Amino acid sequence: MARSSLFNRPFEIKRIPSFQSIALFTFVGLYGPIIILITYSFNSSASLGVFESFSFQWYITAWENEKVQEAAFRSLYLAATAATIATIAATMAALATTRTKKFRGMTLIFVIINQPLMIPEIVTAVALLVFFAMIKIATGYTGMLYLIIAHTAFCIPFAYLPIRARLESMDLTLETAGADLYATPWKTFQRITLPMIWPGIIAGYMLAFVISLDDVVISEFVKSAGQETLPTYMLGQLRRFITPETNAIATVNIAVSVILVSGFFLLTQRKK
Repeated sequence: MARSSLFNRPFEIKRIPSFQSIALFTFVGLYGPIIILITYSFNSSASLGVFESFSFQWYITAWENEKVQEAAFRSLYLAATAATIATIAATMAALATTRTKKFRGMTLIFVIINQPLMIPEIVTAVALLVFFAMIKIATGYTGMLYLIIAHTAFCIPFAYLPIRARLESMDLTLETAGADLYATPWKTFQRITLPMIWPGIIAGYMLAFVISLDDVVISEFVKSAGQETLPTYMLGQLRRFITPETNAIATVNIAVSVILVSGFFLLTQRKK
């Protein structure tokens, strides 16, 4: 009986030998370098190996740096624009794939929408580089539109998944009642569907914003001269000379990302 009850027990990952040690090692490996980076962003010295005293010197230096200001503004503008377009497209795609009967090819559509999640980012970046290079040669245009298109395409699946999940969890009774009362599809969406899925839409927007704000690979490949974003500016600084100013910029970027991701988590946990 004892052996039978042992085999009938539900699986628990905590019962795996050395689970606690492996989990602790993983957390230290993931968050240890981040904690060190944040700590040394408050170092009064320019040394990256010796902590002298607590100071906000490098935050002030970064704040007064015109190149940092320009790159930060460009990153925020790019992330807001790409996230907005991606969220609108993702909402339409989610409606199209959840408010219709299943048809042949729906799985293919789902794969195409989520393609940026399945292909390595470096592959997408190289493909966009080649594609946009041909357009630049043909048109002579080298503006920000390329970055906006690239970031939008990459952010769509991140906005699509929470919106689709919200739509799939909705009760169709109210939408059906609206149609029975002769409401047009647009009125039904405006008065019924949209108010019920807005947490998913905002969550998708926030997630897309964070992904765009932190992206460095696609931005590095697609950007033209004079179009540094904050991540590519930091990458350039790391190639030249590392100072705690870079740590300060990275710490602020981490704080913004954590706040937005926490908001995304809270919104997706809402039951109503």
